[in-house]
Amino acid sequence: MSLQHFGKGALRIAKNYTKGYSDTQAKVRDATSNDPWGPSGTQMNELAQLTYNQNDFVEIMEMLDKRLNDKVAHRA
Repeated sequence: MSLQHFGKGALRIAKNYTKGYSDTQAKVRDATSNDPWGPSGTQMNELAQLTYNQNDFVEIMEMLDKRLNDKVAHRA
């Protein structure tokens, strides 16, 4: 793991905490980050399992909508 990747991960954790994101919302943010390798199968499976809970499903969908409509962080 590169130092740059470590720094981005630490920044993401700090942002999740300061913005008050739930664990579910933080997992969606991690899975939808701009990392070039994309989410792992484990991350995708965990999010899929969380969708069986109504509250988690709503949080996942709201965060996905926010991430997809975030014009600043769109990939080229």
